[in-house]
Amino acid sequence: MTYCVGLRLGTGLVFMSDTRTNAGVDNISTFRKMFTWVDEDQTFITLMTAGNLATTQAVVSLIDERNKAPTDRSPAILGFHSMFQVARYVGGVLKEVIAQHAEAGERAESYFNATVILGGQVKGSEPRLFLIYPEGNFIEAGDDTPFLQIGEMKYGRPILVRAFDPDMSFEAAVKLLLVSFDSTVKANLSVGLPFDLQTYERDTLRRGLSRRIKADDPYFQAISAGWGNALKGAFDSLPDITL
Repeated sequence: MTYCVGLRLGTGLVFMSDTRTNAGVDNISTFRKMFTWVDEDQTFITLMTAGNLATTQAVVSLIDERNKAPTDRSPAILGFHSMFQVARYVGGVLKEVIAQHAEAGERAESYFNATVILGGQVKGSEPRLFLIYPEGNFIEAGDDTPFLQIGEMKYGRPILVRAFDPDMSFEAAVKLLLVSFDSTVKANLSVGLPFDLQTYERDTLRRGLSRRIKADDPYFQAISAGWGNALKGAFDSLPDITL
């Protein structure tokens, strides 16, 4: 399975994804689920995927190929003039790949489904964040829904709902995501380290912090241990029931 989160901050965007895929408890592999394209000073795009691995890899490969050799019918992902156009394009590629797989294999299209979080900025417009569905349609993060999740989202969602603030710093946002991911890993074996992290500061049109966080990462270990201790302390401080 998968867990990916995109945060929409006042100062930019933050992305984090796990890397675990599995087809049973004895068949676990590590695959990258986060991909970034940059045309410095013009466009920054990050994409994260969840769902059928063959589908998501085919989507990313098609985007890469068309970006290297664009045509009128297959334009480059870095050639659009708005993030809305990029979202429509990625949605079209995703829908195309799912349809091709369904025609060639099993008739149950859901077997080949995938979802995508897409975020970035095109020069002259605002940073934007989208959730793209298998059908190719999408929704956009806004003031009422400032973060998007795909995959095993239920375990890591409560801390995001309680603690997320669009005015928080990048440092606080990364800390929040690590707590969310740590909670998910402890509750679900289908999500696992390492995690991929990407930050983007608005209007820079360049990569921010790009990092892979492994299980032995000292900062992640400190966050995991500190969060566990803080939860236990908070629980112990609650009043007991009167019997």
